[in-house]
Amino acid sequence: MSQAPVVRLQNVTKVIGKRTIIDGVSFEVRPGEVFGFLGPNGSGKTTTIRMIVGLMGMTAGDIHIGEHSVRSDFPKAIVQVGAIVENPEMYKFLTGYQNLMHYARMNPSITKERIQEVVELVGLQGRIHDKVKKYSLGMRQRLGVAQAVMHKPKLLVLDEPTNGLDPAGIRELRDYLRRLAQDEGTAVVVSSHLLSEMELMCDRVAILQNGKIIDVRSIRGQDNDVKTLEEVSFDVDHPDAALGILEGLGNGKIVDGLLNLSSDRAGVAALNRRLVEAGINVYGIRVKTKSLEDQFLEMTGSETIG
Repeated sequence: MSQAPVVRLQNVTKVIGKRTIIDGVSFEVRPGEVFGFLGPNGSGKTTTIRMIVGLMGMTAGDIHIGEHSVRSDFPKAIVQVGAIVENPEMYKFLTGYQNLMHYARMNPSITKERIQEVVELVGLQGRIHDKVKKYSLGMRQRLGVAQAVMHKPKLLVLDEPTNGLDPAGIRELRDYLRRLAQDEGTAVVVSSHLLSEMELMCDRVAILQNGKIIDVRSIRGQDNDVKTLEEVSFDVDHPDAALGILEGLGNGKIVDGLLNLSSDRAGVAALNRRLVEAGINVYGIRVKTKSLEDQFLEMTGSETIG
């Protein structure tokens, strides 16, 4: 699978009146990647998403989808995109299948076989011929995803897709998005205020504050392990001596008789080896991984998410 970015934002800026809403935002998303977009209320997440899908113009910068510029070659850029901004809109008096057929008429390349594929992808086989007015909110969201991916877009953009969903519906949607990314190589950009769900769903997240990207963090590596900063406690026989041995490494300190410091996974093994080689007995190692929520609050100063 090609790793050239599916979508690339380059110094995107949006000014309304005298106020800069988005200030030089840059990031890129690769094929098969679920990319999360986080930020406090009013940080500019929805504005950025609306610019990606062409619902709002840019003041400066550019967005490329594949090889095409949203600014200068919008038709060729947007044809590669599927999106749900706010809530999916469907004809409630039609069945789910009739809704999909209606949208399929807009794109001659969509076959009945493809419609059946996306119905199975989102798990609506048993209800696709029921009228949409009988669907739960979660089922409507899944139908919206089916409609958005019928034409095999390279990029799927979802703004707060879990709004109104119960825990089971959230889990289902999360599983569908990860399956879509893995099976079809679709790049997914998703915003949400549910940090715990973003941590489970995403490969990377960008944190937006006051219209600027303040950090882009990896959540999962290729092995799907969580890749976050870890706080490690070493239970040793001589904490003071151990602290001296590891001086300058990981900002160590002694708390309640334990040697505490910060390290990544590989660093923990190296630190343990150094202690043992120095004659320190290590009785136990406890690792506390900082959650995405902990990291978010540290970086944004405990601002409200939204």
